[in-house]
Amino acid sequence: MPRTKFANPHDQLLYEKIQELICFDGSSPDSFEADLINQIIWSSLKLLKEKHETAQIKLMTRAFKEMRYAYHIFNQHPLSRRISIFGSARTPQDHPDYQAAKAFGAKMASENWVCITGAADGIMKAGLEGAQKESSFGLSIRLPFESPTSSFLAGDPKLITFRYFFTRKLMFLSHSDAVAAFPGGVGTQDELFEVLTLMQTGKANIIPLVLIQGTGSYWNDWLSYLQNNLLKEGWISKEDLSLFYLAPSYQDAVAHIFKFYSRYHSSRYVKDLLVIRMLCEISQEQIKFLNEKFAAKLVKKGEIFSTAPLKEEEDHLDLPRIAFEHNHMHFGVLREMIDTINAF
Repeated sequence: MPRTKFANPHDQLLYEKIQELICFDGSSPDSFEADLINQIIWSSLKLLKEKHETAQIKLMTRAFKEMRYAYHIFNQHPLSRRISIFGSARTPQDHPDYQAAKAFGAKMASENWVCITGAADGIMKAGLEGAQKESSFGLSIRLPFESPTSSFLAGDPKLITFRYFFTRKLMFLSHSDAVAAFPGGVGTQDELFEVLTLMQTGKANIIPLVLIQGTGSYWNDWLSYLQNNLLKEGWISKEDLSLFYLAPSYQDAVAHIFKFYSRYHSSRYVKDLLVIRMLCEISQEQIKFLNEKFAAKLVKKGEIFSTAPLKEEEDHLDLPRIAFEHNHMHFGVLREMIDTINAF
């Protein structure tokens, strides 16, 4: 798909029936989006023919419904930049980490950022308290042994409850322009390493990832573990350490995030090209510097160059751009190049 002729008459008839169903529901069957829906229905019908287990069908159905509903809620609030805040649900209110998370959420909200947390107690509640309801999303999950969802967002449509961690984490990252991690347990570490893995492998956009604490040595100990084990053994590269920033204070974390977006705006792939959009253009001399410093590790063929919006692009057409054929490697170096662009 998209196809209008199939060798198998049954497949042809099924395709046409699904197209009729899309029309019956009041939508045009000719759009690219309608073809994607056709594929979803087609795949769903295969579940019956292939005789999948009931538990497998239930899992896929629930996951799909969770994603559809969550995207629907987020799509109603499309304008503000958003930051996800991770941290322990067990941090007490009088702990310095709690106070730092509350102050951090308040500062980000004052700059028109929306804060997304897991909507439970501890660091999650602190972030919501700081940001206040109008600047908060809550992505809750049903757990038998943790405290229930914080009442702070009770009744708010921006509070979404999930059954599965994987759909919840997808919503955290697909809607975040930055991530802040505070000290926490295995859940916090799971979320943190998920973000790092996706950025390191190019499965998620490069965004600011800041590590914050109110007091103690939690993040210094964590960084020592990375350096003395993962880096020392060659299981990560030195450039991977550029994917996160250990902030000495919550104020410094805020400044780091704002610096990331001081010139850099966004990026996307257009076929083989990585296009980087900026709030203001850079000079040809600065582009030459980027080529000299970063092209050897990042560029598959050719060089980094300035460009007008490509014909495949539909958004942010007023912004200046640079582009290059990316080798889909060394994403830590790509982060370092973004920092250099911001520092020009």
